[in-house]
Amino acid sequence: MGNAAIATTPERSVAEIVQHALNGLPAPAMTDIGAVCARLPVIETLGPATLAYCDTASFRPGEPGAVQASPADHTDMRTLLARVSTEDADESGLAEITSPAFVVRSGSHILAAAGYRAWPGNTAHLSVLTAPAERGRGLARVVAAAAVAALEADLLPQWRARPEASRRVAPALGFSELGSQLSIRLMTADSRATRS
Repeated sequence: MGNAAIATTPERSVAEIVQHALNGLPAPAMTDIGAVCARLPVIETLGPATLAYCDTASFRPGEPGAVQASPADHTDMRTLLARVSTEDADESGLAEITSPAFVVRSGSHILAAAGYRAWPGNTAHLSVLTAPAERGRGLARVVAAAAVAALEADLLPQWRARPEASRRVAPALGFSELGSQLSIRLMTADSRATRS
């Protein structure tokens, strides 16, 4: 975020490796795949992704529409996730929401859905997914606006996105990109893969 960076690891020994390797690297380079891979034995990357945030003053709610609340574990939600690629389902994070799902339907089919997962630090990590055949119609914005509007007052909405289409939806709702994130998996000295 800005001129600051934080790296988290699952184990202290890995933290020491990462700290030593990335020490002195400028903050913007911490999410540069080439810069990080030049310093660490990276075997897998995810990202970089932008991190955008929105407060109540900058939030632009969508037009009231046909958004319905649905239980996050409803059968129709599982059907939507099964209709998209594994990559799209994983990228959306929709299977991990802790809120209700906010959906637009056509009959019994969910065309688009959004929700959020409460994270530590009073952050609400947003998840949005539109069925492939329905993309480009503004449905992601409609369901995401409903999810943000339903947030508890003490939660800060976070939008993490890699795909350009998702990055375009966030500012339309009033989100501002404030940082980026890169996840890596590296090969440790004892030959175990470790994600950081």
